[in-house]
Amino acid sequence: MPRNWDEHFAQAAELDFTPSPLLVEAGEMLPAGRALDLACGAGRNALYLAALGWRVVAVDSSPNALRILRERAGGLAIETHLADLETGSFAIEPAGYDLVCDILYLQRDLFPRIREGVRPGGVAAVEVLLAGSRPRPFAMEPGELRAEFEGWKILYYSESPPPGGTHATARLIARRA
Repeated sequence: MPRNWDEHFAQAAELDFTPSPLLVEAGEMLPAGRALDLACGAGRNALYLAALGWRVVAVDSSPNALRILRERAGGLAIETHLADLETGSFAIEPAGYDLVCDILYLQRDLFPRIREGVRPGGVAAVEVLLAGSRPRPFAMEPGELRAEFEGWKILYYSESPPPGGTHATARLIARRA
């Protein structure tokens, strides 16, 4: 882990709870159902989806982030799980979700489980940093994200800095057949 995320959330005075624009687009494509938010942090995306009526499973390795999420959730339908995705301590239920989102978290060996976790007709929404001119840890090469979803219906794909962002990302919304 490149930084101590639990410490980050414990010391964060101002957290941004604006949902990812990619997730906003994905969340509006489908009727509310069951969603999985991987590496959810303090829950900006989980809170947004739950406010739309989604039943959200939110997973993160930071107790402080999940505490913040639970405090902000009120009566929203959000189930939190403290788990380190890198150790496999959270099992993604096969065909268990209408929407699986993975926003700015890269763990390459998680992609097969993400694909398997989306119900037929469901959607994956993924945004990852791009390596650009020099390889970086936790960044993908151009075209690499799209290749992970070969055989899926690509509803949206872009490789550029996101609106208001400075680092290039690959953004994908893909429907499972």
